[in-house]
Amino acid sequence: MSIEDDIALLERVPTLQLLGSESLRMLAIGSEQRNIQGGDALFREGDAADCGYVVQRGALRINDDSGAEVVAGPGALIGELALVVEMKRPASAVALEHSTVVRISRSLFQRVLESDPASAVRLRDEFAKRANRVAVDIRTAGSRLNF
Repeated sequence: MSIEDDIALLERVPTLQLLGSESLRMLAIGSEQRNIQGGDALFREGDAADCGYVVQRGALRINDDSGAEVVAGPGALIGELALVVEMKRPASAVALEHSTVVRISRSLFQRVLESDPASAVRLRDEFAKRANRVAVDIRTAGSRLNF
């Protein structure tokens, strides 16, 4: 795929849409593609997480020990938080079919944010909105449990 195709893929990802076109170009140039055969793991729960992945084609099943399961298809960002903080993988990702992902390392992502402070502010604001929504949801659920 061309750099322009990679940029178009990254533009489809809601979190990455917050970045400017030059930042997306830098991500596209600095990222790498990986192919995963059906049944193979992209990563396992508990692995060190130093990157995020955007599904380019195919599908991956994301699941953890609690039984929670999500299927990520083209345009999905897997491991979003690993782009900004050091952490362990909270779930496993296994390809359901031959799949291709774009690997974005944390170090690349952080360099992009450092070079584009306005994008970093937009990303911070989006994460703050999400955290606020989660807090509201938790309070709402808690009030329903208190009879």
